[in-house]
Amino acid sequence: MNADDPDESLSSPQRYLILAAVVLGSSLYSTALLTTSTILPQMQGAMSATQDEIAWAMTFNILATAVVTPMTGWLVARFGAKRVMTLGILSFSIATFLCGLARSLDALVVWRIIQGATGAPVVPLSQTILLNTFPRRQHPMVLSIFGMAVGVAPVVGPVFGGYLAEAYTWRWAFHMLVPVGVLAYLGLRLALPADTRSRPVELDWMGFLALAAGMALLQLVLARGVRLDWFDSTEILLECLLAAIAFYVFIVHCLTIKAPFLNLYLLCDRNYAVGLVLVTIYGMLNFTPMVLLPPLLQQYAGFPEVLVGEVVGCRGLGMTVGFLASALTSRLDPRIGMSAGFLMQVASGAWMLSFDLNVTMEILILNSLVQGFAVGLIWVPLSVVAFDTLAPEDRAEASAVFHLLRNLGSSFFISLSIAEIVRATGANYSRMSEMISPYNTALGLPWAAGGWDLASVPGLATIAKEITRQAAMIGYLNGFMMYTVASALGLLFVLAVRRRRSAAARG
Repeated sequence: MNADDPDESLSSPQRYLILAAVVLGSSLYSTALLTTSTILPQMQGAMSATQDEIAWAMTFNILATAVVTPMTGWLVARFGAKRVMTLGILSFSIATFLCGLARSLDALVVWRIIQGATGAPVVPLSQTILLNTFPRRQHPMVLSIFGMAVGVAPVVGPVFGGYLAEAYTWRWAFHMLVPVGVLAYLGLRLALPADTRSRPVELDWMGFLALAAGMALLQLVLARGVRLDWFDSTEILLECLLAAIAFYVFIVHCLTIKAPFLNLYLLCDRNYAVGLVLVTIYGMLNFTPMVLLPPLLQQYAGFPEVLVGEVVGCRGLGMTVGFLASALTSRLDPRIGMSAGFLMQVASGAWMLSFDLNVTMEILILNSLVQGFAVGLIWVPLSVVAFDTLAPEDRAEASAVFHLLRNLGSSFFISLSIAEIVRATGANYSRMSEMISPYNTALGLPWAAGGWDLASVPGLATIAKEITRQAAMIGYLNGFMMYTVASALGLLFVLAVRRRRSAAARG
């Protein structure tokens, strides 16, 4: 048996029990992330907090996740995969339950930090466990199921969480996750084989602290940049400077010591290095439309929440079909699936550039289906390519970086898109409002003014509202253009992927 074969002592039912438990655990963590953002307004009212104060419940959770995720490889080497996975899910479930019981903002933030820290290793470790449990020929099937859980759960979770928050209280959006966590914990306790640990592994504290500081500062910049007007803020400038210093120290340190916190020489593997770039772009494309479309449709196009939920839900349906399709086409060259997926993303982005405030529900649903299908189609071949040539002992560390960059790409692109929407809305409002003037002779023409009343305050207020809507639409179109360009960039990087088998597989 070569080093890349799975544990032959595992029976087929035991492997599928591991698959079910891992899927439950990874979907639990992914669901909690977006469900909390859905109920922020209710929590803000219940805690009598300002918008900036309640945002810390999200910010600190993201910071804790960013700090602990790179530790996954060391935690597995030090304590074993079973212990890290089971204790992580159990601790995450307890912290989630206590989030629902929190009576003050301080308590909520503390439990959110613990929730993010304990859940951070779950998703990267889940992928590692599945790759090490199943034989190579089943990796596409297993990764498609895993990707479906990670991708579809954040779409479905907020729908149920929002319903429970409206019907009862926001606390039930947390409590609904606890039974899933308990089932995942019990399944993993029963199915995962016992850990085998040869010797204690020392933690490279310098590398860890430098990377943790850099990631925490970068996430702070992304989380607070829009509210603080980016580089016009002294805080943002200082955080960027300190983050750059921390990353510099981390890179130099890891390249000059014998046992670094992260093995940067894994980047010498071409497919893994290109895979990291592609998964960053994948993260940029995955959740951005789900964040941008709801406020556009509700605030400016007049869509009710139910219809907006249907649009987002259709994206989840498309993702499910895409994951199934990627499993069925697993025998093809992975570059074909990735190319087709990114090409569909380009097409859907170009389609969104034709949207206006009168866009129909049918067009929105079809576009969401295409986007979701593309996301599902990309994930499996991307994961196969990134990890195909890595040794099994490197997978936990490599998977941690893989998922860290996916989350970082999502945070970065959402912040960048929102910043562009805010900038473009303000700039276009200023330019268009300049045209509303008594000196604009065109407005005196009956066919130009139409039904607008320019002689009264209510009439001017109505015109101002319409200008705001149109200015915002231009801002969102700029965001859609950025989405299209990022998709095209992903298509270009697919060309750099080299399809080859690992040495173990060839042997």
